[in-house]
Amino acid sequence: MIEMPELPEVETVLRTLKPKVLSRKINRVTVFNEKTIKKPDAATFTRCLEGQQITDINRHGKYLLFELSFSMVLVVHLRMTGRLIYKDSSVSPDRYTCIIFHLDEGKEIHFQDVRKFGTMYLIRCDELDSFPPLCILGPDALDPQLTPDLFIKRLERRNGQVKGVLLNQSFIAGIGNIYANEILWTAGIHPERRVDSLRSWEKERLYHAVREVLSTAVKLRGTSLRDYVDGDGNRGEYQHHRRVHRREGEPCPLCGHPIIRIKQGGRSSYYCKICQN
Repeated sequence: MIEMPELPEVETVLRTLKPKVLSRKINRVTVFNEKTIKKPDAATFTRCLEGQQITDINRHGKYLLFELSFSMVLVVHLRMTGRLIYKDSSVSPDRYTCIIFHLDEGKEIHFQDVRKFGTMYLIRCDELDSFPPLCILGPDALDPQLTPDLFIKRLERRNGQVKGVLLNQSFIAGIGNIYANEILWTAGIHPERRVDSLRSWEKERLYHAVREVLSTAVKLRGTSLRDYVDGDGNRGEYQHHRRVHRREGEPCPLCGHPIIRIKQGGRSSYYCKICQN
């Protein structure tokens, strides 16, 4: 089973790449898979990037934003199996390498993607606020301005099951299946509970569970169940600290009851029927 990198994984890629590539110049770009580039065409993409300096790297949800010196932004989504890895130019690309950014001082960033679902867009800075899908994203799940009150107000505008709402990137950005399962266990809320059935204290507990689980996962450098590695090619550690995700039949860390798996919207939900209601 392949699972998309979520906020903690993307944040870890950012943190490992940023100190290495900040202020570095992109001398040239080699494209092996043009389908990765969604805007503009591959020839324009490579021409516009050559000579640009990386001035900053930011993140919103699961998107990486490389800010460039000519008032442009490289928007990257890793999708299922995308990797951005910092390498020496002496290292040959592997067969899954889709794009190489050749930097100064003999360094490179290799974008590897086994499934080739990853996407890149090169846009002007003044396009960013109106650029889909970024413009439809909710606040980042770890944004300091996302207070409990704002979270609850946004939650009260939503309908349906709470698991589906957490996965909806227009509600808040960055949560995928792994951390939605972990968050709901931490909050003691059943994944099939309807949002309108949550009491005030449960909504606040859900907010704090979002912050706690994602912050812990960032500290542990993300979850490596199969493909994910950080910008140095190293695996994360959160997979050793999961409470419920992919632990069907194993004992709940709180009560010892076997973890249950159900299907919701094509995804597997893992939960404890004793601790989550």
